[in-house]
Amino acid sequence: MEEFLAGYPFWAVWLFLYLGATLRGQATYWLGRATMSGAMRTDRGPGWWRRTRVRLAGIEAGPGHRVLRQAGLFAIPLAYLTVGMQSAIIFASGLITTPWPHFSLAQIPGAMAWATIYGTIGFAAWTAVIRALAGDWRVMIGVLAFAGVAGLVWRRVRARSREVLVEEGGRA
Repeated sequence: MEEFLAGYPFWAVWLFLYLGATLRGQATYWLGRATMSGAMRTDRGPGWWRRTRVRLAGIEAGPGHRVLRQAGLFAIPLAYLTVGMQSAIIFASGLITTPWPHFSLAQIPGAMAWATIYGTIGFAAWTAVIRALAGDWRVMIGVLAFAGVAGLVWRRVRARSREVLVEEGGRA
């Protein structure tokens, strides 16, 4: 992808990536809205449709909805900084029928951050991962070192948040 964008000014690449992120987010959001609307419209249909309707009625148990419930609309721009949870959070915001103007306003800073990251270092980071998987041992060592440090930081943050929850009388 970076070869595709090479030779263009940064602002053009950034605008292309921003519009792509915005359109993808809107499509995912509206897919969630359409899914919920269609599922709640009728209880008739084959067995798999009724089971889907029951699952969607209990959607509050899904990971995307949990993040939205805890972080509110801040989860939408933050979703653009994740890999793996982005689609789940945006789809869940459609499922729980977040008002479209609220979703669209919350999406702007997330899409801007995504375009900035992928317009600068994002594609280089993915290229490094692909090279590591392809067998360049120097890059593999760097990726493993980064993953190890990130894992340690994540474990410490998680342990501290559990300590805080226990001290406040919450569930750990």
